[in-house]
Amino acid sequence: MPTTTTSTPSSPDLIATLAGIVGTAQVLTGPADVAPFVTDWRGRYCGAAQCVVRPGSAAEVAAVVRACAAAGAAIVPQGGNTSLCGAATPDAAGQAVVLSLGRLNRVRAVDTGNNTITVEAGCTLAAVQEAARAADRLFPLALASEGTCQIGGNLSTNAGGVQVLRYGNTRELTLGLEVVLPDGEVWDGLRGLRKDNTGYDLKHLFIGAEGTLGVITAAVLKLFPLPKRQITCWLHVASPAAAVDLLNAAKSAFDAQLTAFELVSETALQLVLKNIPGAVRPGVASPWYVLAEFSDAEAAAVERWLAARLESGAVSDGVVAASEAQAGKLWALREHISEAQKIEGISIKHDVAVPVSRIADFLAAADAALAKAYPGIRVVAFGHVGDGNLHYNLSKPDAQDNAAFLAGQPQVNRIVHDLVHACNGSISAEHGLGQLKRDEILRYKSAVEMAMMRSVKQALDPRGLMNPGKVL
Repeated sequence: MPTTTTSTPSSPDLIATLAGIVGTAQVLTGPADVAPFVTDWRGRYCGAAQCVVRPGSAAEVAAVVRACAAAGAAIVPQGGNTSLCGAATPDAAGQAVVLSLGRLNRVRAVDTGNNTITVEAGCTLAAVQEAARAADRLFPLALASEGTCQIGGNLSTNAGGVQVLRYGNTRELTLGLEVVLPDGEVWDGLRGLRKDNTGYDLKHLFIGAEGTLGVITAAVLKLFPLPKRQITCWLHVASPAAAVDLLNAAKSAFDAQLTAFELVSETALQLVLKNIPGAVRPGVASPWYVLAEFSDAEAAAVERWLAARLESGAVSDGVVAASEAQAGKLWALREHISEAQKIEGISIKHDVAVPVSRIADFLAAADAALAKAYPGIRVVAFGHVGDGNLHYNLSKPDAQDNAAFLAGQPQVNRIVHDLVHACNGSISAEHGLGQLKRDEILRYKSAVEMAMMRSVKQALDPRGLMNPGKVL
């Protein structure tokens, strides 16, 4: 449930200073105006802030950061506020300033010769995709929240999504950054170079740092040729192990033309069919499904490959999208799983990564351990099997039982995360740590790793004003 908070008096001097920088209309102080910025998307975390400030340029961001630093006020950078781990939600003290970057929404440049696009942090992911498409290019980062999430947040969490298999995480898609540092200085690293071996690659400090080291205000991102055709398949498989075997067979046959390979359980699909209007089951029920996408592959080659998989029994049934609209409907089944779960109520979510070869082992062990500890548990498993990232979410079907189950989250997390660790995996694949896993990570990262992270934090933000209480 959301944490109950009380507000505390704001600083009139700081608010007046901020209003002088960005304009009075861009400093929000009223409780109703501030409320959407201090509650996370899941409704799990609710904090307080003395104000929300909405700068319109990198220069204004720098001036805001300098003013907050002078006042000793903590800063919580925020993009589209779609975090699933409380990374963009302030604490309950009410002294932080939420720095909302939505007005930094300009596409600064598209360089088709260099296959790059330079965008500001407040651009939604969908807007960047559209700008790339208008130039006959592809920006391949693709998330269910792409209409709302912003590039700054994608960078700050090193977002993954459905095409990591072919194109990599946000980190691999980024060539340069512009960052406002905790003292208000601006680092201009907006270089569209694929080779630059002149010392530490500083941009990687800020990608995945969740706003704890500075505020990303712009980025140079990679573009790719726009696929001329895409083939989308919804395939029925018997088990996660069968899905992994199918993945490796597809990679061997199609290599980089295999651009997405998603795993969906029947339980996850049932929630979508129940809660999302217009959702339709493709074919008969199966224990597991694979949603695969092939880009610029010959249709005849994909059909021959699928026919062979059906003949061998590796796939029991399937649907190949006959149009872009039908492909969109298949993808909607996958992309609405989180929304369908939210409608059902709060669940214990896990965003984990294990080696692809260990996916089946992890799922079997976790399912068995949780069923023994919590009879009647509902496991909603789905995710990016192509890169080993699983969303493993747990609840009780009955709302009354679920409240007691949720109270035991630490014990549930321990079961899941210990099994992930035993597989040499990670307890956060693409959502980040935020405040949800800040303490949990101490069990799984070595003392050496944590000390190095704290050293970087101390060097860049010695006063601890940048997004306090997150990551570290």
